[in-house]
Amino acid sequence: MTESDKTRKTLTLSKRASAPNTEASDNKPKRAGARARQVAQLERERAKQRALQEASDNGTREDANRRPAPAPVADSTAYERAPGARSARPASRGAAAPAADARPRRQTRDSEPPHETVAPRIKRRTAAPRSRKEAEIFAIFAPCPQGLEEALAAELQELGFEDAQPGRAGCHFHADWSGMQRANLYSRLATRILLQVAHGAVHHEDDILELARQTPWERWFGPEQTLRVDTSAIRSPMQSLQYCNLRAKDGICDRLRELEGARPDIDTVRPDARVHLFLTEDSATLYLDTSGESLFKRGWRLDKGDAPIRENLAAGILALSDWDPSQPLLDPFCGSGTILIEAAWIALGVPAGIWRPFSFERLRDHDARHWRDLKDDARAHIRTQLESPLVGVDLNPAAIEAARQNVERAWLTPDSIRFEVGDARHTPAPAPTGWLITNPPYGERMETDDTEMWRAWAQNLKQNFSGWQVGVITSDLSLPQKLRLKPKRRYPLYNGALDCRLFSFEMVEAGYRR
Repeated sequence: MTESDKTRKTLTLSKRASAPNTEASDNKPKRAGARARQVAQLERERAKQRALQEASDNGTREDANRRPAPAPVADSTAYERAPGARSARPASRGAAAPAADARPRRQTRDSEPPHETVAPRIKRRTAAPRSRKEAEIFAIFAPCPQGLEEALAAELQELGFEDAQPGRAGCHFHADWSGMQRANLYSRLATRILLQVAHGAVHHEDDILELARQTPWERWFGPEQTLRVDTSAIRSPMQSLQYCNLRAKDGICDRLRELEGARPDIDTVRPDARVHLFLTEDSATLYLDTSGESLFKRGWRLDKGDAPIRENLAAGILALSDWDPSQPLLDPFCGSGTILIEAAWIALGVPAGIWRPFSFERLRDHDARHWRDLKDDARAHIRTQLESPLVGVDLNPAAIEAARQNVERAWLTPDSIRFEVGDARHTPAPAPTGWLITNPPYGERMETDDTEMWRAWAQNLKQNFSGWQVGVITSDLSLPQKLRLKPKRRYPLYNGALDCRLFSFEMVEAGYRR
């Protein structure tokens, strides 16, 4: 071996010794050949994957640093306190930029308005029936004074409730929720609008309790409202209507306590929710009273006078008398002016319930905007001027003053109805033809049986009211004989508890002897 060979061998060994430190520091035997190339290739692949992973992580962090912090939502503190909210964070972290893997998902998931998040579950549960309620058709019963059933059915049909049918002391018809509101607003003859919510067979008081417990009262009201329950019956075998009323009340309260943890308070004067239980021989029907106070309470009459006639009965008398609103009307015993004020509202197209509140306004999910739209549409159709005169006469000056005050409270102009103190026996006809409709003094209003007064009034009618239609409501069934007039028609009516008749007379020219 030459010297140069030794040197070349030494250089070769030195070159191997200059391998990477990681390899040199290991005491493992060095591989060579195909196996070594395979190991090196695997190492290069692992290094490449680590580099890609590091680059991806660096890019994510840079994006997070460049991304602006999301704008804070309204009432963020309330959002953090929302009951049942997932992963609720402390409110102090709301303004800081959170980790990139958490905040964007939270912002996208909770993009709804904040009030949807913080609303209690019970409100979300009761909001759902509202859309179903608007489209749902309900069976409705509208009670009225006895004798006005046919007139009420005709009125409801004119309002668009084509299936209205007269029944005992009222009418049955079907309507949606908006139709119920329209019936309350426009009906002049109904006493209430009762929405049927349950019906079933009952043979014992406990059956009433179970029927009330199975009825979904939570759709209409809850513990936050006050409650009143009334019971009426026809031929019911139940021993005590008061106990039946208590059973219905217990069933309602038990259901609400089980569902919502509390029961409503009882208020018999001005409750938020009214329920009516009606019993027959073998069944019970539960109604939700959507009216509240009786519909004859229009909101304008404070001074009622002696033996007042209710507003819906006055409107019914005008309907049964076939009064034409374009024709003159005279009431020679006008009292506090109820008949004439009702006539003025009819002639002007003023809805009977335009100025008063209703019970359905205090129920759950009341749509105040829709109700306001209904009333605005009704006001838009009110006329501003009467076509013919309305005249009221009474012998009592105090009654005339009360009538004028009632006209002012009824939002009528002072000249819309002409009131004057006078005697019916000498009152002339204000026009060649027209209607005379009146509620003359009778019963408690008459101190004595003044037969001569009736004869003198009848003489005035025969002499000065030829061509007029006359309608008189009275509890004195012998009044036609006292007037010596033969009625064309007679309608049985009730003025409160008084059994009355509406007598219709036609004053034909030259038809009576003088």
